Amino acid sequence: MAGPMLEAKTLKGFRDFLPDAMVPRQAMMRKIEAVFERHGFQPVMTPALEYLDTLMGKYGDEGDKLLYRFEDHGGRQVALRYDLTVPLARVVAQHRGELQLPFRRYHIAPVWRADKPQRGRFREFMQCDADIAGANTAVADAEVLMTGLAILEALGVDGAILHLNHRDLLFALIGFYGVTDPDTQLACVRALDKLDKIGPDAVAHEMDAAGVETNAALGMAHNINAALTLSQVRSLLGDHPAIHRLQAVLDLVQAAGFANKLCYDATIARGLDYYTGVIYETRLTDPRVAGIGAVMSGGRYDGLIGMFGKEQIPAVGISLGLDRLPAALQELGLVARSHAIPVYVTVFGPQDAAAALAVAQLLRRGELQVEVDALGGKLGKQLERAAKRGAKLAILVGADEQAAQQAVIKNLADGQQHRVALDALVAAARRLLDSAD
Repeated sequence: MAGPMLEAKTLKGFRDFLPDAMVPRQAMMRKIEAVFERHGFQPVMTPALEYLDTLMGKYGDEGDKLLYRFEDHGGRQVALRYDLTVPLARVVAQHRGELQLPFRRYHIAPVWRADKPQRGRFREFMQCDADIAGANTAVADAEVLMTGLAILEALGVDGAILHLNHRDLLFALIGFYGVTDPDTQLACVRALDKLDKIGPDAVAHEMDAAGVETNAALGMAHNINAALTLSQVRSLLGDHPAIHRLQAVLDLVQAAGFANKLCYDATIARGLDYYTGVIYETRLTDPRVAGIGAVMSGGRYDGLIGMFGKEQIPAVGISLGLDRLPAALQELGLVARSHAIPVYVTVFGPQDAAAALAVAQLLRRGELQVEVDALGGKLGKQLERAAKRGAKLAILVGADEQAAQQAVIKNLADGQQHRVALDALVAAARRLLDSAD
């Protein structure tokens, strides 16, 4: 007996992606994957679920609260992965004997955070990460940054600036204002990470609540927010090693062909606890997407892999979220929302289905995208369906064409028809598609 009708709905904070959204997302992922591989990164995949203690304590108190955690049927405490970095650290430690260092990996996969859903923020989203484990050098930092900038180039993004800072430099600046307790310093970093969202006064209030003297909190928040230059920081702190590292990375990336794509930015904090060295966020400069926030970020995390084993292995990575950037590209007109199929094969009747499918397979072997009409019926209706699918060509294979080993190509833009031999069909279809473009 049938039960009550269920309401069709998605879980709050989660989304369905229909073809209009998925086609451009997949096109982006293919381009990103190609850039990763051109830069020597190899793919890995890790489970969606990790042991809870693998993830806990790696993201700070706020991050830990956002873990999707539960007890599985075996009584184990588990959690959905929060990001792709901590699972990589576990993989490198667990499979150390199988990996050649430096190890370059990329990973494109969903992550989950039990965050409060709001505009542009979801509980499940896709990340695209590239990391180098086993090299604590400016060259490794530069390679990761160059990979990120190359991705933006591949996606057609011209107006983007990569903002760099260094965790040691940030801690030194916090110490300059009299804050020396490590826990309080971390609280200051987490507060400073919100500068662009809540402003210096609110950040100072958070630091004040963490135990920082009020005047010091206000001075720190406002001065760091005031676009300090590296020269100004050097005058405050002296010849700090982190300044040399930052300058070396800037020089390397700019010398490789990315002039004017990077800058020092004292406000970059990166709130996750595992960052140790160079940190960065990428922002788009076009005023039409000024409020979209960072579209690509990351940094160095030299202590994270060592938490899973005796060997301390340095690492650096960059992560692109596949939500903000597509929204920005759409706003800038760099993404076409289309899931059109260029070639549509009609089926005159049941007796012609085998011939239609054979022709479709011939075209597909020629690397063309082809759809066969699955409903049949009057030819006019089939051509209407072809037009709705965005097809440029319709292929007709009736009894006469089958007998003559031919097919008719109908150009749906101008209605012209071209009768061609089957062995010339792929070339003819390609030529007509190229002329239509």
